[in-house]
Amino acid sequence: MRSRTPTRIALYVILALAALVFIFPFYFMIVGALQENPTTTPAGMFPTGGWTLENFASINERLPLLRALLNSVVFTAGVLLGTLTFGLSAGYAMSRLHWRGRGVLFVVMLGVQMVPFQLLMIPLYVQVAGSYGLGDTYAGMILPFFINTTAVFIFRQFFLALPEEMFEAARIDGASELRVLWAIAIPLVRPAIATVVLITFIGPWNEFLWPFLITKDASMQPLAVALANYIANIAQTVANPNGAILAGACALALPVVILFCLFQKYFTASDIGAGVKG
Repeated sequence: MRSRTPTRIALYVILALAALVFIFPFYFMIVGALQENPTTTPAGMFPTGGWTLENFASINERLPLLRALLNSVVFTAGVLLGTLTFGLSAGYAMSRLHWRGRGVLFVVMLGVQMVPFQLLMIPLYVQVAGSYGLGDTYAGMILPFFINTTAVFIFRQFFLALPEEMFEAARIDGASELRVLWAIAIPLVRPAIATVVLITFIGPWNEFLWPFLITKDASMQPLAVALANYIANIAQTVANPNGAILAGACALALPVVILFCLFQKYFTASDIGAGVKG
């Protein structure tokens, strides 16, 4: 035990230094957003000019912050709803149901993941806005992200790790496939659901290229688009440009940090095999 103590102390020191390196950008962002004295260097991030909320107030004065936040919530919630619904269903079907063409479809799905979304933006815009007439609508923003192949892949891999005996026992008892999915499979893949929620949330919440392309109405633009326009066109005209930019970054990053803290407890290891006798 004594020989392990120096090694453990050294490990804790290294982890503490790594944590400080990771936390510093957040510290820089928060303090810069609240600092009254304009500065653009880390050396000036220890406040000497006092604290203020003026940087946040200037954002709210120049753009409809609450409306943009509501648009982001609707956009992200719609994408999450589609991702979880179709991701769980497709992942279960591709892992636990036996049907012809399952392997081919899985290969096609992996191929789709290799195509960058930016490559498809112009064709999607022509289809969604031109053919479907969904420009300047929530549906036009949500539909291209409604099915996420990454989520399907994650759920498929988690479902494959579950013991087959659990599903067979439920089917013998007369449970339908939807009942098996809802009552047995989903409660056992909560870490996967937490992972998919975080990955999916970050995407649409920070997405500004597609909403900027599909929404010309300023009242429909999500928070990322509104803040991007603010930083590019307005932030340099305020008294503290750097503080205004960092305040916009805080407003965009805070919901992601809160969501990660809420879902972190679900990232726990579990002995799934303990549910099978022998």
